[in-house]
Amino acid sequence: MKIACVGGGPANLYFSILMKRQDPSHDIAVYERNPAGSTYGWGVTYWAGLLDKLHESDPESARAVRDHSVCWSDGVAHVGDRTTVHHGDEGFGIGRRHLLDLLAQRARSLGVRVEFEHEVTADRLPEADLVVAGDGVNSALRARHADHFGSDITLGRNLYIWLGTTKVLDSFTFAFVETDHGWIWCYAYGFSARQSTCVVECAPETWTGLGLDRASEADGLALLEKLFVDLLGGHGLIGRAHADGSAQWLNFRTLTNRTWSRGNLVLLGDAAHTTHYSIGAGTTLALEDAISLAGALGGHQELSAALAHYEQERRAALLSVQSAARHSAQWYENLPRYIRLPPAQMFALLGQRHSPLLPYIPPQLYYRIDRAAGQLEALRRFKRWLGPRVARTVQARSRR
Repeated sequence: MKIACVGGGPANLYFSILMKRQDPSHDIAVYERNPAGSTYGWGVTYWAGLLDKLHESDPESARAVRDHSVCWSDGVAHVGDRTTVHHGDEGFGIGRRHLLDLLAQRARSLGVRVEFEHEVTADRLPEADLVVAGDGVNSALRARHADHFGSDITLGRNLYIWLGTTKVLDSFTFAFVETDHGWIWCYAYGFSARQSTCVVECAPETWTGLGLDRASEADGLALLEKLFVDLLGGHGLIGRAHADGSAQWLNFRTLTNRTWSRGNLVLLGDAAHTTHYSIGAGTTLALEDAISLAGALGGHQELSAALAHYEQERRAALLSVQSAARHSAQWYENLPRYIRLPPAQMFALLGQRHSPLLPYIPPQLYYRIDRAAGQLEALRRFKRWLGPRVARTVQARSRR
């Protein structure tokens, strides 16, 4: 099979690895429009469950990813001058650039052609039996046939910016800072021996009140460094500027598509779907997409049947993740509802922010129910049963 993968992100690179392992005679090329080594983002997160799947699919690249990752086992929340620690939250971080380098190296060792600075346009697709659009949320290949794919993008209310810092954190860390214009917060985690990722988020009124909508990148970073001085401990923040020098504050875009394929063109990773960054699942979902698509192609002789199986399998797997991401984003958009709680309660509900039941029950009552549910299996089952039903009922009423 001749396969053209458009976009050099984790999903396409890993898919190319799996297809070459499946059948070395496959003719596979990965086309990336940007130069080698240029990538957005800092570090990405994943958990042990993904590592297990990577080991099952390709032990060699899995070992390389694990060996170049950092690990944490605690979660820490700073709310003003209060700090809460939760032990046992094991996770992993790896630099996005390093991850791409490892996957590209593995793909090339198997005979995949990885071509940088090679732009593929939607009007001139490569001649191939299968074209995989792994070119991200702004996929040009998907946009060319937007009506067919039924693409829908919903903008989140809050604004966020993806930054790096030389402060090395050994725990997954949340920091919430109150200003005269409202709360601003960050999620931060290490991804190498020298750097950490720091994602800063706030409500739009806080963003404008602090002047971040007008600040240059340098001025904006200086302000954020002052606000998060206790977290950073004197270390600086590192950003990426637009051509006009303004910092890259964005509203998160949740993307869905009515269908994921058109003839021999199929969507993969962020080109097919996105989930809010606050649950840290983007890279995991992209790699799981790759595993699913490779498995479907290996198990079906007809391309159309394979693509249908892939889409059906991944849509089913995404349902709970998309729900968790949606409720997590809403939790932060309604932060004042939770931020004044006692530290232990606030941190517990931070960990429960994906719950569909939480928005509809007073926070302190939910906390007591959750504590009781942890001790009674019957109550735990009732809570899992009730949450989605309450959410669906409220959402249905809101549409009327």
